[in-house]
Amino acid sequence: MTALRILIAGAGIAGLAAKHALARRGIDADVVERDAVPRITGAGLYLPGNAVRALRDLGLGEQLGERSHPIHRQQLEDERGRVLAELPVSAIWGETGDCVAMRRADLHSLLLEAVGETQVRFGVAVREVDRDGTVTFGDGQQSRYDLVIGADGIHSAVRLYAFPEAEPRFLGQVTWRFLAPSAGLPEHTWTVMLGDRGRTFLIVPVGDGQVYCSAAMDSASPGGQPDDWRAVFDDFATGGLLDYAGEAHFAPLYEVNAFDRTHPRAVLIGDAAHACSPSMSQATAMAAEDAIVLAETLAEARGRETVPALLAAYRERRADRLRFVLAQNRRRDQARHMPAFVRRVVFRHFAEGIFRSNHKRLLARP
Repeated sequence: MTALRILIAGAGIAGLAAKHALARRGIDADVVERDAVPRITGAGLYLPGNAVRALRDLGLGEQLGERSHPIHRQQLEDERGRVLAELPVSAIWGETGDCVAMRRADLHSLLLEAVGETQVRFGVAVREVDRDGTVTFGDGQQSRYDLVIGADGIHSAVRLYAFPEAEPRFLGQVTWRFLAPSAGLPEHTWTVMLGDRGRTFLIVPVGDGQVYCSAAMDSASPGGQPDDWRAVFDDFATGGLLDYAGEAHFAPLYEVNAFDRTHPRAVLIGDAAHACSPSMSQATAMAAEDAIVLAETLAEARGRETVPALLAAYRERRADRLRFVLAQNRRRDQARHMPAFVRRVVFRHFAEGIFRSNHKRLLARP
């Protein structure tokens, strides 16, 4: 194998997973991060079976087990806390892998430790990417790479220059995410409460006496924050969890559909390529799978001239799975707007079948 010069832009979950996956195959890559220090946004993560499997395939199973909290059941409720459906996660994932939850900072730290923090050049932004692989950095310096991997999130700089037509699409939803004490709540149950106007409230235990909470609602604009967003959820049976939401992380939700765009020297992974709503909790899974498949594909490189063909092979291998995830997310988001009486009937009688159908094509490895 001829060594390639590879740049990974972004040291979030996708970028660090790619660096680690490549290193495990003996492939070196430079990593740059535009933030001056590691920056963690959000609060917690639910990792379904295929996400756990992918992280284990990256050799991180032991570390993940030490820092995550097992989830055994999923429960759907109305805004008053009345149960609409409940099922074991094994009914969805079978032998694919366990389901866990954890603080987002813990997963980021796990990946940064696996890579080595000294392997990341912080405070270095990508300003431009040319078709020959020449990268212009924020300070004006330039360097030529055989491959540039854009792992720099929803507002990706690599995507802006390599695929300028692939802009994020606002999904008409905004969220607030925070951590709160878990006292009195089920220890191993993922719970979502469903209200009207697209309002949802998710509760997932992440261990060490905490739960991850995510409140979502419809919004006409990405910056659509009410003066007191917590009042929007006053009629939800949150049991006082909103009292701990003073420093909640606010985020509008976007979709990006850029995973099948072509460029001779650039490829996008993670949210830069295929951001979607969190309704299926697939962001980490898809990012880790991207990293694994891309590393496997690049292991076949026989020099700079082989990169365009390898990128085409990578896109072909990933495209159907990513289209499936985006499509399922859209279907599930539409279900948020079902009338309450329809939702009660549908989930009480068909929830398990719906959840299995949503995830059936993710049971096999990518």
